[in-house]
Order: sequence, then C-alpha cells, then structure tokens
Amino acid sequence: MRIIPEAIDTYILAHTSKPDPLLDELQTETRTRFEYWMMQVGPVEGTFLKMLVQLSRARTVLEIGMFTGYSGLMMAAGLPEDGKLITCDVDEEVEPMAQSFFDRSPHGKKIEIRMGPALETLKSLEGPIDMVFIDADKTGYPEYYERCLELLRPGGLLVADNTLWSGRVLEPADPSDRALARFNTRVTEDDRVEHVLLSVRDGMMLVRKKES
Repeated sequence: MRIIPEAIDTYILAHTSKPDPLLDELQTETRTRFEYWMMQVGPVEGTFLKMLVQLSRARTVLEIGMFTGYSGLMMAAGLPEDGKLITCDVDEEVEPMAQSFFDRSPHGKKIEIRMGPALETLKSLEGPIDMVFIDADKTGYPEYYERCLELLRPGGLLVADNTLWSGRVLEPADPSDRALARFNTRVTEDDRVEHVLLSVRDGMMLVRKKES
C-alpha cells in the first residue's frame, strides 16, 4: 500500500534540497547491484535525517542498519567536524561498498562501521548518545528501542524507520508486522518519552527522551 500518492512524492522530492552528487551515485549503484535496493533511505528521508542531526546539534549518532551507507553519509554531513557516527550491520556483502563511498566523502572520517549482531554491538557501547536511527530487522525493533533508550542522553532523539510498514501495522499478520505494531504501541505507552509518528516515506517515529 502506497502511503503517499506518487504525484505528491514527486512534488516533495522536487521541493527538497538536492543531495551531494556522490549520494546520487550511491543510490544509482545500489539500485544496479542489489535486488533489494528499496531498503535504501531516499533523498527526502535522508535530507530529513541530516536536518534532524543539525537541529538537535548532535555530536554522536548511532545507526542500526547501515545497508550501503546512504543514511549514514547524510547524517554524518549534519555532524560537526569532530562528530562521530557509529553504524551497525550484519551483511558483509554491503560493507565494502559502503566503506568505499565513506572513503570518497569528506564526512566519511566521522563514520565507524561495527559489523555483527546489533544487540551485541549495543551491549559494548557506552552513552550518552545524542541521536539514534533504527532501520534494521523489524523483529528487533522492540529490543533495540529499550537498549538505545538507555544509551540516549536526556533530551536526545531516537528515530525509527518503516513504522507504518506499507500500512500493515493496521492489521499485523507476520512477525515483522507484529513487531512494528508492538514497537509503536510500546513507544505510545512509554512515559519516559515524547513522540510523534510521521507519514514520511514508509513512516518515521520520532522519539524524544524526557529530561526528567
């Protein structure tokens, strides 16, 4: 189910700041090399993530789900020169491609790749972290949320992608559907946070950890 009509999507893209040409190249190469290219964050969502980094004045960002590196590069571009982004993934097929584009970007030096199961990586990290972006296996969202909230600083921002899941959260049928619906409910009932669910692309949940 398309959340937003195609004509509106096109209009939104035309009225959004254009990404760096390197990101256009990354998007094209991803579509060419990977059958599941649609997992990649697009220009509108990527630009939104970059702006969230800038608006929150984040210095440390954690990303769960790197894929070919588009979202990581976008967020790294919003970080200050001494900022740091840790990005996690388990797919060894995508790591060389992501690293090659990080190496070609002036913002790539801010990015550290951690390969392996995200929950194991999360156990090894120490906070505080300013911003978290979750865009990995959907069944893991509830567990990622709890650990990331522990790492997030008071007032920090957590963003979760695919939280409308093409509308399947309305009538959850398979494990991913149910996990995302459970995640959305968990956030809604959590008095530790303030949140808003947006219909950007396939749905984005923005969660702000309360300061007291």
